[in-house]
Amino acid sequence: MIIENFQGKKKAPINTLSDYLKRYFGRKTVKLSIDGGFTCPNRDGTKGYGGCVFCSEFGSGDMASSALSAKDISKSIQEQISLLREKWPNSYYLAYFQSHTNTYAPISELREKFYAALSDPHIKGIVIGTRPDCIDDDVLDLLAELNRSTLLWVELGLQTIHEQTAKFINRCYDLSVYEDCVKRLQSRGIKVVTHLILGLPGESRENMAESVEYVCNLNIWGLKLHLLNIIEGSPLAKTHRNYTVFDSLEDYVNLVCDLLEIIPYNIVIHRMTGDAPRKTLISPQWSYKKRSILNGIYHELSKRGSVQGCKKAK
Repeated sequence: MIIENFQGKKKAPINTLSDYLKRYFGRKTVKLSIDGGFTCPNRDGTKGYGGCVFCSEFGSGDMASSALSAKDISKSIQEQISLLREKWPNSYYLAYFQSHTNTYAPISELREKFYAALSDPHIKGIVIGTRPDCIDDDVLDLLAELNRSTLLWVELGLQTIHEQTAKFINRCYDLSVYEDCVKRLQSRGIKVVTHLILGLPGESRENMAESVEYVCNLNIWGLKLHLLNIIEGSPLAKTHRNYTVFDSLEDYVNLVCDLLEIIPYNIVIHRMTGDAPRKTLISPQWSYKKRSILNGIYHELSKRGSVQGCKKAK
C-alpha cells in the first residue's frame, strides 16, 4: 500500500520491518524464533523472582522453538526451515533468540550458541532479545564482533518509562539503565529495538505516548508496540484475569494510529500488536485476530490521510 506523503513523495504509510528486510536483502526474510535455554535475573533471584508479571513460564517466547544446546539450535533451525520452505521457497532467514534474557549467560556459552545459529548457510543475520542490565563490556564486545560480520539488532524489553508501572510489572531495573545501554550499543554501531507494552494496568493513553516519545528521542533504530495479553501461567492471570484497558479492537487500533503519527518515519516498526497462543489467551479475547488488527490500522491511517511520523513532520 503506497500513498502520497506530506512532502509529495510516495512512501508506504508505515516503515515496517518486512519492508526494510525486503530492501536490505532483496527478498522475503523470515525470523526463526529460538529458545536458547537462558533464564532471567528477575526469575533466578539475582534481581527478583517470578519474572515480569505479563510473562508465562516461557518468558516472551511462548511461540519459540526450544533449543537448549548449540546442537539443538542447529537442529531447530533446520526443522523450522523445512516447515517454512514450501510457503516461502526463496526466502532468507534470521535467527531470533527470543525467550527470556539472551545475554544472561557466560560469554563462552553465548558465543557458542550465537555462532551455532550463524553457521547454518540459510541464516543471514541474528536478533538477540535481552535486558539492558545484562549487557556488560564482554557481551558488548561480542555483539560488536557479530555486528561486523552479519546483520544484527538487539531488542531491549523496556515496556514503559514510568517507574511506578515498572515496579508493578517486576521489571527490576531503572530507566537510567536502559538509556545507558542504548547509548553504549549505539556507540558500537549496533541497532537497537525497544519493546513497549500498550495497556499496562494503571497507564493512561498519555502515559503510553510519553513512553513512545521518550524512546524515539533516543534515536533507536526500531520499535515494537505490544498489545498487553493476559495469558495463562503469568502472574497477571492470577491478579488481573479479567482486566483489559481497551474497550474493543477498534479502540486499540485508534491508539496505535495515534502513536504511529508521532513516531519518526526513520524508525522501523517491528510490531503493532501482540502474539499469544489462542489456547493460553485470557484477555482481550479479540487480540488473536492479528490480521484484523493490522488491516484496521492501515484502514484507519488511510481514512485519516496519515502516515507514520506525520505529526512530527509538521
